[in-house]
Amino acid sequence: MTALSAPAPAVRPRLTSWLLRLHRPALYVWTALVLLTAVTLLLLHGPMADAAAESWRRYDACGFDATCAYGQSAILRYKDWYNYATLAAALVPFLTAAWAGGALVGSELESGTARLSWTQSSTPVRWLTVRLAAPAVLVTAGTGLLAWLHYLAWAAGRGRLHSAKDWYDVGTFHTGGPILVALSLAGLAAGALSGLLWRRALPALASGLLLTAVIWGVQLELLPHLWPTLGRTGHGYVASPSGSWTVSHGGTAARYHVTYHPYAHYWPLQLTATAVLLAVTALLTVACFVVLRRLTGRTATR
Repeated sequence: MTALSAPAPAVRPRLTSWLLRLHRPALYVWTALVLLTAVTLLLLHGPMADAAAESWRRYDACGFDATCAYGQSAILRYKDWYNYATLAAALVPFLTAAWAGGALVGSELESGTARLSWTQSSTPVRWLTVRLAAPAVLVTAGTGLLAWLHYLAWAAGRGRLHSAKDWYDVGTFHTGGPILVALSLAGLAAGALSGLLWRRALPALASGLLLTAVIWGVQLELLPHLWPTLGRTGHGYVASPSGSWTVSHGGTAARYHVTYHPYAHYWPLQLTATAVLLAVTALLTVACFVVLRRLTGRTATR
């Protein structure tokens, strides 16, 4: 009598690799966006900044000589490409939210692919965990690289270019530090939550964008108050130091006051805002699993 062979163990599907294959076009677009923006920022950090700085040096040397040539094209080129790179990096949180709401979650729930996966290959919790964790790793790596390179590109022009952006410029600040990573992760969670709530691609895409815009706007209003300001008071007009971010000013004819953030507050503001945004991201993530539990509970009773 032959011994009965033991049943072969079920092969657990590799959800992460399957997810990457399913969203391969988005992965290609993301890789291209990161690489192109990174190359642009490296050029801004090196040859473009050097050429623009040399042009500004020649301009200063010209004095009032209107016929003096100083290479204006290098200055304008640096300014334009800096703005392009800043815009590309600043759009990442919104692009992430739109993709997460419309394609990552909303489309699968609308088509029924998600429910099929829940009954055949994975639990709902594992399904959502993979859809949040895998993109979060890619988003963190990509935006972390862009934020670092953007800061280097901005720093290369600081003190050398008269047209360089101030450190507290909205675009420069939000793309030159870890706040960009936190905003992008918040966009991912906001889009996923929208997809779970709507369960349709287009409404989830739109509401994910809207929720991310609200998060961005609220943190923008709170930002100057996340770290204690410095202040000056005096008789007559009082200005904040050069290179400082003026938060408030006013007074009477007899006494005037101004509050401001110096450049030394750049990293404290970055890190504090990042911590707040990560806390918001955590809340949105918890909300995703709460909505998923209610959704799967209703589905199970049908």
